[in-house]
Amino acid sequence: MSRRQPPVPSLARRRCFVTGAASGIGRATAIAAAGRGAELHLTDRDASGLAETAAVIERQGGRVLTADALDITDHDGVQALAAAIHAAHRSVDVVMNIAGTSTWGTIDRLGHEDWEQMIDVDLRGPISVLEAFVPAMIEAGRGGHIVNVSSAAGLLGLPWHAAYSAAKFGLRGVSEVLRFDLRRHRIGVSLVCPGGVATPLVESAKIRGVDPDAPELRKLRDRFARHAVGPEQVAEKIIAGVERDRYLVFTSNDVRLAFLAQRWCPPAYELAMRRLNDRLEAVAARAAARSAS
Repeated sequence: MSRRQPPVPSLARRRCFVTGAASGIGRATAIAAAGRGAELHLTDRDASGLAETAAVIERQGGRVLTADALDITDHDGVQALAAAIHAAHRSVDVVMNIAGTSTWGTIDRLGHEDWEQMIDVDLRGPISVLEAFVPAMIEAGRGGHIVNVSSAAGLLGLPWHAAYSAAKFGLRGVSEVLRFDLRRHRIGVSLVCPGGVATPLVESAKIRGVDPDAPELRKLRDRFARHAVGPEQVAEKIIAGVERDRYLVFTSNDVRLAFLAQRWCPPAYELAMRRLNDRLEAVAARAAARSAS
């Protein structure tokens, strides 16, 4: 494939739609994009957090065109918000699908509602956003860029992540196809695959069948937090991915190395996944024994 000029080499004066903007990666990315001169359309189901993000951006001299609370699983609501934005401001230039949620557990511990929630929030929601905004980007003919935030769990067979991976691998597939489908329209696509990120999702992630207050689990969370990168670092990687037209965007070297091992050294990858699985099962067993005693 021949090299080309990035469709969005700078976010200055570009209209960006960002989901999940009330906290975590979404907030950090919205603030960073505003600092680059982007004009923001923001949404999140957390109305108060969203208003706080918009206030921070405006205090720093940024421009927020829209800050409307919305649950991206509401397909009709997404369509209505897109229609309102297009009517008032024309099509957007960059779409950033960042909103998400997470539930972990083995298949015997997950409920059907867990699978439904992961698919609804982490796959159907982003698809609704793409349906609502991308056709107008194509029609406008100005090019643009799409950011889909997947996960390490969208690349790797991480233990206890079956439901989460179902959605994140699905988003990866959508991105892989759009990467080529939209090239003729000068619309780039970035698939962001974070590993550990210090966001509220770390504490809010549900783990089925394990007491969230068990010391063993708390120790794992603390270890995770020590190795996690900050949302601001992830935001910088995302913006660099847009401005340099990168498809795969890694936010930490551990995920990059695991992905390379999966592709080029399968035995090492398989051994690492088996050991991680055994370790998590041992933690769950100790936690269960403590609760039963």
